[in-house]
Amino acid sequence: MDKANIDQIFDAQKLQSLKLRTSSKAQRVKKLEDLQNWIDTNQEDIRKAIFSDFKKPYTETNISEIFVVSSDIKHAIKNLGDWMAPQKVSTPLTMLGSRSFIEYEPKGVSLIIAPWNYPFNLSIGPLVSAIAAGCTAIIKPSELTPHTSALVRRLVDEVFENQEVAVFEGEAEVAQYLLSKPFDHIFFTGSPAIGKVVMKAAAEHLSSVTLELGGKSPAIIDSNTDLKDAADKIIWGKFVNCGQTCIAPDYILVQNSITEQFVVALTDSLNKMYNPKGKGIEKSKDYARIVNNKHLQRLHRLLADATEKGARIITGGQVNSNENYFEPTLLSDVNASMLVMQEEIFGPILPIVPYESLNEAITYVNAQPKPLALYVFSKSSEITDEVIAKTSSGAVVVNDCVLHYLQHELPFGGVNNSGIGKAHGKFGFLAFSNEKAILKQRIGLTGSKPLYPPYGFSAKKITKLLLKWF
Repeated sequence: MDKANIDQIFDAQKLQSLKLRTSSKAQRVKKLEDLQNWIDTNQEDIRKAIFSDFKKPYTETNISEIFVVSSDIKHAIKNLGDWMAPQKVSTPLTMLGSRSFIEYEPKGVSLIIAPWNYPFNLSIGPLVSAIAAGCTAIIKPSELTPHTSALVRRLVDEVFENQEVAVFEGEAEVAQYLLSKPFDHIFFTGSPAIGKVVMKAAAEHLSSVTLELGGKSPAIIDSNTDLKDAADKIIWGKFVNCGQTCIAPDYILVQNSITEQFVVALTDSLNKMYNPKGKGIEKSKDYARIVNNKHLQRLHRLLADATEKGARIITGGQVNSNENYFEPTLLSDVNASMLVMQEEIFGPILPIVPYESLNEAITYVNAQPKPLALYVFSKSSEITDEVIAKTSSGAVVVNDCVLHYLQHELPFGGVNNSGIGKAHGKFGFLAFSNEKAILKQRIGLTGSKPLYPPYGFSAKKITKLLLKWF
């Protein structure tokens, strides 16, 4: 770790951030266009880097890494003028004579700490928001995906000057040293445990934070739903990226009367997607791998703990340590004593929990920390509305999984344990912006001057009127 280089680039970005306060829409758009051009030109290199890190299928990379970032860039370019424009606010009678606005200024120097599960998307996606807002940025990509981290560094070196955007690779001590710097904003994606470390470090400098965390996102399956449709969507949402997705369904709550039917539907969907020719899922070219052996063994321990305590493997459970392969696994007969029901799984294990009444399912969800996402499947709007009203989560998706991540007009983020702050589209722009209040007052007589001391009869009378009518 070259601390001197980090110090030098941080100081240079601090100076550059002052200049960027007055950067124009055209200047920011040009940087976003340069970024998009690099991505367009180097798509194959992106696919190869991510495949080298954990054998992610090229089509999955196209959808969940390249497309997500490209569409985010295009959305920002299209809407940046509206986002940057001062927002006029109404003037109450008590402020008669004044005018008020909200102006959006860049926060300044930002730090982006990216995870390994979507190593390109979650490094460059927040950068799009930082550029749109007019910030400088330092990116710390994950050391667990070295090929993609090297590619992210190459991208930044080829597109940007390091006084505006820079990348520092390395182990945890690099992130720790970066966190000791007085950044204006920190954008972190990762686990709640490390999120607490980041927030504690940010508090030393009162840096603002966006924490994209995780948790155990439930899927509630009502008896009044299309089981095949729900099964297809849950299998895709759970096992894309080998289950290493923060918004993947972490467990399923299924109405007791349809549990057996739904298990059959899930198994059929699993085989249809990943074993269509019956040659085994391990031979599928459409199924990624666990990022490294350490995480593979963590998942193996979760599964072993569950089976030792009485869980039943419906399908799956096979592991190949040489390939970091973990077979998609469905579990039944789980209970709260099992680690798989206590920890975020972040892998291809899906526990199934039957419930009798909707109230029982809602009570179960509310007994856990607030999740990043909640999925509810039902043909009944009364059921889905009740779940939405009586639970708290970063997002709710009705009759589908994970797709809200692609909706630029929605804020993406968690609540409490699952995250702080929002991202994507305008919400990402706002995360890296200071919403500065501007009030312009007239010169001369104003509505507030009669309330200056000394407080005579008029001031007292006006105060009483204010208290009564305003």
